[in-house]
Amino acid sequence: MKNLALHWKILIGMALGVVFGILATMVSWGPEFVKNWIKPFGTIFISLLKLIAIPLIIASLIKGISDLQDIAKFRKIGGRTIITYIITTLMAIAIGLLLVNMVNPGSNVSAETITKLTDGYSSNAADYIDKASKAKEAGPLQFIEDMVPQNIFEAMANNRNMLQVIFFVIFFGICLLLIKPEQSKPIRDFIGSLNEVIMKMVDLIMLYAPFAVFALIAALIAGTADPDIFVALAYYALTLVAGLIILILLYGIIVKFMTGIGPKTFYNGISPAQLVAFSTSSSAATLPVTMERVEEHLGVDSEVTSFVCPVGATVNMDGTSLYQAVAAVFICQALGHDLSIADQFTIVITATLASIGSAAVPSAGIVMLVMVLESVGLPADKLAVGIAMIFAVDRPLDMCRTVVNVTGDAMVALLVGKSVGAISPPKPKQWDDNYQT
Repeated sequence: MKNLALHWKILIGMALGVVFGILATMVSWGPEFVKNWIKPFGTIFISLLKLIAIPLIIASLIKGISDLQDIAKFRKIGGRTIITYIITTLMAIAIGLLLVNMVNPGSNVSAETITKLTDGYSSNAADYIDKASKAKEAGPLQFIEDMVPQNIFEAMANNRNMLQVIFFVIFFGICLLLIKPEQSKPIRDFIGSLNEVIMKMVDLIMLYAPFAVFALIAALIAGTADPDIFVALAYYALTLVAGLIILILLYGIIVKFMTGIGPKTFYNGISPAQLVAFSTSSSAATLPVTMERVEEHLGVDSEVTSFVCPVGATVNMDGTSLYQAVAAVFICQALGHDLSIADQFTIVITATLASIGSAAVPSAGIVMLVMVLESVGLPADKLAVGIAMIFAVDRPLDMCRTVVNVTGDAMVALLVGKSVGAISPPKPKQWDDNYQT
C-alpha cells in the first residue's frame, strides 16, 4: 500500500466503500450504523477541505498577482479565462442536446413510473421550484452586484461567497502592485510563506482521503433509495453519463492539441481531484486539491491557477451545463411537451447564462434546471413532476458531473497557462505523488 500512488489508494477506498455499503443494507441495523459511525469520517474530510478553501484562495491569488508585476498580464489571464469558460460551456450543452435527441430517453419512461416518482419526490421538487422563483426575482445584473462584498470578513465566513472573496483579493493584489516594492515586500513575503503552509495542509489532508472516500461511498450506498428507480430511469442516466465521458475525453484531446501535454499525463495529474470530486459532489470542497494538482503536478504557474481554478469552481460548470440540456429535453420528452428548434436554442442560451448567474445558489444544478424548463414553456403542473423525476437519481449523477466540472477547470488552467507562457515542468516536492516522506 505504501508504494501505491494516491489515486489508486482512493480507488481502493471507493471500492471497499461500495462493498461495505452493500453489506450494510443486508442487515436491519446496517444503514443506521453507517450513518452514525462511518459517515462522520467522510463529513470531517469535506469540512477540512472547505476549511482551507478560502485561506488558499487568499494566499495563492495575492501571491499570483504580486508575482506578475504587470497588471496587463493579469488582464490577459482574466479575459482568456472567461472566454474559454464560455466556449467550453457551450460545447458541453451542444453535446448534451445532440445525445439526448439521438437517444430519446424520455420515450422509455412509463406513466406508472412517472406517478411513482412524483408521489415520492414531489415535496423535494417544490423546494427547488421555490428557490428558482426567488432567484428569478433578482435583476439581470444581480450576480454582478452580488460579487462586491459589503463586509469581507462576513464574505470569508461562507464558502458560497467565494466570488466576493475573489473580488476583494484581486482588488487587494492590484493595489499591492501599485505601491512601492519596498512597501509591498513584507506583505508579499508573508503571503508567500502562508501559501506554502496552506499547500502543505492540502498534502496532509490528502493522506486521509482514501479513508474519507470509503466513508462517503459507504454512506451513499447504504442510504440509496429504491433501486427500481434507477432501472426506470436507466436510459436517462446512461445518456447523461455517456455525454460526461465524451466531454472528459474531449478535454484530453484539447489539452494534447493546445499544450502538447498527453492525455495520460493530464488524467494522471488530475485524477486525485477527480476522485475527491466524485466522493464529495462539490467543486468548492475539491478546490484545494484541484489547485494543488494543477500547479504541482501539471506545472501551471500559481499566477494562473490562483485565478482560473477558484473562478471555475464558482462559475464554470461544464458537467452541470451538459446535465441541464439532457435533463430538460428528457423531461419534456417524458411528459409529452414538444420542443422546437427555437426552444432548444433557448436551452443553450438559458443554460449558459444560468451556469454563471446562479452559481452561488445552493443546490445550483436543479435550481438552474427549473429556470431552463420555465424558459421553454413547460407548464407549472408538469414542472413539479419533471423535477421530481430528476431528483430521484440526482445524487449519483451529481457525483459524475462534479468530476467533469473539476476536470474542465483543470483543462482551462492549462490552456490559459500555455497561452501566457505560464506552464513549466512540475516543481520538485518534498513529498512525492504518494504523499510519503
